[in-house]
Amino acid sequence: MSKPAQHTALAAEYDILIIGSGAAGLTLALRTADFADVAVLSKGDLNQGATFYAQGGIAAVLDEEDSIDSHVADTLSAGVGLCHQDIVEHVVENSTEAVSWLVAQGVPFTTKSAAEKNEALKNSDTTSPDRKLESLHLTQEGGHSHRRIIHATDATGKAVFETLQQLAQAHLRINLLADCTAIDLVTQKPSSGPESSDEIQEACVGAYVFNASSDRVETIRAKFVILATGGASKAYLYTTNPDGASGDGIAMAWRAGCSLANLEFNQFHPTCLYHPHAKSFLITEALRGEGATLELPDGTRFMEKFDERKELAPRDIVARAIDHEMKRLGCDCVYLNISHKPTDFIKQRFPTIHSRCLEFGIDITQQRIPVVPAAHYTCGGIVVTRKGESDIANLYAIGETSFTGLHGANRMASNSLLECFVVAFGAANDIQQKIAATPFAGDIPPWDESRVTDSDDEVLVSHNWDELRRCMWDFVGIVRSDERLQRAQRRIMLLREEVLEYYSSHRVTKDMLELRNLVLVAELIIRCATLRKESRGLHFNQDYPEQFEVASDTILNPD
Repeated sequence: MSKPAQHTALAAEYDILIIGSGAAGLTLALRTADFADVAVLSKGDLNQGATFYAQGGIAAVLDEEDSIDSHVADTLSAGVGLCHQDIVEHVVENSTEAVSWLVAQGVPFTTKSAAEKNEALKNSDTTSPDRKLESLHLTQEGGHSHRRIIHATDATGKAVFETLQQLAQAHLRINLLADCTAIDLVTQKPSSGPESSDEIQEACVGAYVFNASSDRVETIRAKFVILATGGASKAYLYTTNPDGASGDGIAMAWRAGCSLANLEFNQFHPTCLYHPHAKSFLITEALRGEGATLELPDGTRFMEKFDERKELAPRDIVARAIDHEMKRLGCDCVYLNISHKPTDFIKQRFPTIHSRCLEFGIDITQQRIPVVPAAHYTCGGIVVTRKGESDIANLYAIGETSFTGLHGANRMASNSLLECFVVAFGAANDIQQKIAATPFAGDIPPWDESRVTDSDDEVLVSHNWDELRRCMWDFVGIVRSDERLQRAQRRIMLLREEVLEYYSSHRVTKDMLELRNLVLVAELIIRCATLRKESRGLHFNQDYPEQFEVASDTILNPD
């Protein structure tokens, strides 16, 4: 029988503490639970992470007409010269293993039609051990030169998440802890060795966690801590992300002493449903992969003016094109049109989008979909190795919160879930090799809230939250300038002072902790954007429209 998520007092220690319950965190939990006791923290309901809402799919080389070299080349091209080629090759080369593992876990991916299967059988090795992979339906998305996206209709993230969550709930050594928000990481130098040596590296030994069920801050010790908290797109007024995307892992890692990289590269998804009641509903890129066209209000297509790949250009190009046309015409949105496709095809291929749009009076089999760009993915993050190792011993980061070098200046569609699995596999293997020789830390100082009081004015939190997000949207959005960045920097610094003053004098709440993290990450995004004196990929500065011949990462090192 599966275990429900726990809402009671937390245990004092676990071998592995995973902060974040999306695809990356659950994968690592399942890959390590056979040799360790694992806790997985979720800030709220376990379904609130970005994985649950991911529509598109997972990029992998599964078709005989495709190749690893082609997938690597497409990723490098989309990343505009800033991808780390060794990491790209590592992730792509391990894509088949990741998909095979997911299929083995029971993820219900969409398979080919009977006719497609029969055709594939004619051209395949009937003794192949990968016959299940050969049956998977593949679609195409922007930036990809082949059909290589496996999916579960248009709700891939939901299918992956629910499968992994059910497996985690059933595992006796995995504890899913809901309504638990990590506040800060705890680091210590080892107790053995020369006490005065400054060269001994600090290790992460646990975290302070706000347990909303008990309304208390509790301390968890762990041999290894993994940040799998997702990105920071909630820094923007319009976003496809759920409310929890507040940059928690990035902020905690920075405060603990980790290096960060490339936070200026915020990916804006080109097509978010434009409707006053459709909160953060993304229209998957797979529609364009299946032939949907982008149109102006008068029905004119416009993408051919911006890129020869038209609707299948990488996301940075499509988002800037839409932004340009909306500003040029003064219109509130553009339109995505797939109504020329057969009705049955649309309903079967995109049931989630068809159903959701109908709720707002839009029949996508007959009508165009009003869309606008929205903040979608944080391409930068905590600097880690291909195994997810950060600058601090025993602290790992995986998924969107990390920076491996895979995405460069622009993430290619459906590479993000792939990165979650491949890096989680590497982290699990690394931890398995180290865990026997890694002791628990000694005593961790308890959380001190003796000098704080309960807040009597929560409106300050909500007001600062709204001001922060509007400032970032207006001044640090799709198109930037030095003047806009300077304005944003002044406003964000004032906001951060107010937030820190509030935080230091009141008992913590989930909303306060998220705002504290988000205002710090917003400041770090602006710092990175200010340092980049060129336009590349997702970062476009009107004062520096040209691109340097040699690409380099923007690295922030803690003082």
